[in-house]
Amino acid sequence: MKYNITKIRSELGPNGVLRAAINMSNILLVTDKMSDGTPIGVSPDMAQELARNLNLKLELIPYSSPGEIADDADKNKWDICNIGAEPQRAEKIYFSSAYAEIQATYLVKSNSTISNIEDVDMDGKTISVADRSAYCLWLERNIKNAKLLKVDGVENSVDNFINKNLDALAGLRPQLMETVKKLNDSKLLEGYFMSVQQAIGTSKENTEASKYIADFVEKMKESGFVKKLILKHKVDGKLSVAKLA
Repeated sequence: MKYNITKIRSELGPNGVLRAAINMSNILLVTDKMSDGTPIGVSPDMAQELARNLNLKLELIPYSSPGEIADDADKNKWDICNIGAEPQRAEKIYFSSAYAEIQATYLVKSNSTISNIEDVDMDGKTISVADRSAYCLWLERNIKNAKLLKVDGVENSVDNFINKNLDALAGLRPQLMETVKKLNDSKLLEGYFMSVQQAIGTSKENTEASKYIADFVEKMKESGFVKKLILKHKVDGKLSVAKLA
């Protein structure tokens, strides 16, 4: 497909700089940071490759949560965002298909009567979850009987699960794998209730750029570039390359 690169550059980097919003709370996509705070990981590298393809300089803009990134979607504070694609966010943001996937599941107490994913959504059960995370948005749409106790940040959701003696803790499987090592008498449930679809988003006004980004993501998956980044940042087995669209 032929693209109007001049128009794409005017949409994404009119001043010669691509501003990429990066979710610092996702430890699989941002695995480290430089001494000056610059994020390191799969997500920043995807933004860097997109900027390189468009011959633009890159400015990484760190955010503490994906919800804050979504809040700024119509405030001209970023040109692209690397967060999970969810219907609520897609009301204001155009998303590519996913370039990577992360399973979300539950952690429960070892002596819990909950033995599988389906057992969690029952009357009288309470789930601790990080508010406005992609998996929280999914739970808001799909949980019918259990109660969601939403708090800011993953660490606070863990604290709530422990201190308030809740029934289940929702989270990304790799993060919960680390949590279960620290908590006595806890276990992870087999399977997953959803997979977070990590994608590249941009303003819906960027009509030409959105098509280019969609094609870029597919090429990065098909060429093996995303897989190389996963291996480079040592998150293989935790982060998976998404299927081709």
